[in-house]
Order: sequence, then C-alpha cells, then structure tokens
Amino acid sequence: MYRLEEETEADWWEVEALYDLCFAPGRTALSSYRLRDGVAKVAELCLVLRDVDGTLAAVIRYWPVLVGGRRVLLLGPVAVHPTRQGEGLGGILIHESLAEAARLGWERVLLVGDLPYYRRFGFARLEGVEMPPPTNPDRVLGRALKPGAWDGVRGTVTKFQETRPD
Repeated sequence: MYRLEEETEADWWEVEALYDLCFAPGRTALSSYRLRDGVAKVAELCLVLRDVDGTLAAVIRYWPVLVGGRRVLLLGPVAVHPTRQGEGLGGILIHESLAEAARLGWERVLLVGDLPYYRRFGFARLEGVEMPPPTNPDRVLGRALKPGAWDGVRGTVTKFQETRPD
C-alpha cells in the first residue's frame, strides 16, 4: 500500500537523494536541468509515493518550459527506488500527474526519454521540437493533453520566463 502526496519543501533532501541513487553522476549537467535552473517547478504536479512506513518509494516532477513561445510541461525526472522497481509505481505517478495536469488546464507535455517505455502513456516522438544540445532528437517525446495541442508547435525548447504586468 502506498500513499500518493504532493511533494513538500520537507521532502526536498529525500527526493534529491533518490534522484542521486537512480541517475548517473552529473545528471544536473543535462540540458533538461539548465531549463529548470531558476524556474519554479509546477508544485501541484510534483508527487511522491511513500509506503506504509513513510519511506519514499518514487517521485515525479514537472517544470514549465516554452516551445515556439507556447507554454509546455516538461516531465521529469521520474524515479523509483531500485528496491521498488517493477511494481508499476512510475506508471502510477505518470498516470495520476498527467490526469491532474489536464484538469489544471495544461495542454501539452514534453519529456526526454525512451519511446518504448513512454509510448504506453500516450507519448510519441515530436518532429520539429528541439531540446538544447546534447540531446538525442529521437528521445524528444510529447503528449497532447487536449486534442491537437501540439499542432503547429515547433522550435527550440527554452527556459520559461514568467511575464508579469508592469
């Protein structure tokens, strides 16, 4: 039995430790991290799964980015503790967070990942959408949360700049 919750500030160190455990050293040098630097994550979609003892089992985060001036969700990273892999926890986080993203009015989601895994969640390779280097273009995937949301959305993925009225 697991408890699904929104990530809190108190979870930060534990979440970062799980990412360190699951990903190679130097993960923060990837282009996805440069797009996240200094940008607030989409808190309502950053989720943790804990077991009955409160131990962190899996996490997912989302960040806003821009593609061709259009607002897009950048999914990731998602991580499952090595002792819990194969239990479907990553799938639970992806399904739940995508449903919530649609409910909140987000229209499109982008990620860098393996198509054979993410295809089951409705992701497909994006044509004309470029992540900053060094990103393999075959790993740039997207999913429309609203029919046609990716139609005509092309260009380089850039850092989200929140515009505020003067």
